[in-house]
Amino acid sequence: MKLLALETANEQCSVCIAEENQELYFQLDARAKAQTQTILPFIEQGLSQTGIQISDLTAIAFSRGPGSFSGVRINAAVTQALAWSNDLPVIPVSSLQALAQAAYRIAGLTEVTAVLDARMKEVYMASYQLDESGIMQAADEEQLLSYSGAEQAVKFTLIGSGSVLVKPEQIQYKDISATAQDIATIARIHAQQQNWVTAEQALPVYLRDNAWKKIPEQGTP
Repeated sequence: MKLLALETANEQCSVCIAEENQELYFQLDARAKAQTQTILPFIEQGLSQTGIQISDLTAIAFSRGPGSFSGVRINAAVTQALAWSNDLPVIPVSSLQALAQAAYRIAGLTEVTAVLDARMKEVYMASYQLDESGIMQAADEEQLLSYSGAEQAVKFTLIGSGSVLVKPEQIQYKDISATAQDIATIARIHAQQQNWVTAEQALPVYLRDNAWKKIPEQGTP
């Protein structure tokens, strides 16, 4: 099993190529909004360094949102194009679940409430608990909430960029962010079970239905 995992949903860009039990390639560009410049070169570099052809892949996994509108759209578009042209299945992964997985990878946290800044005085939010396979599984639904609504919905340790918007005093894990490594970790389990979709079903999840109308209103972080 060989997976190509892509993460551009939250302004950074990272690419990972992984087998069942090991990571073969990983590259991260932490610059904000540089996804369009780096994602394709990273993919090409990874395939070249590992000697893997796209046709050798079992599936392509991607962070399907919620997150930055442009970042989610880039991730889905690149994934669809590669999967369609190479007849590969796709594994969509929640960016909030990936954030929770990052909290386990980085800080060893096993119960988290993942929160991302959604702008417009709102956050994307969901809670997760570690299962016996070492994967963070959803304890509730993904939601788009106001700051006050999110404060009422906190279940576990707050993590992610939106955590300080919900509870300003809880800053310990605000800088944790997901990478393609976390997408790959989650996607491995789905690939083993052949739990995937076709290229045309690899759709982004925004939670905010009219996100495209509101970009000028979203402001800067």
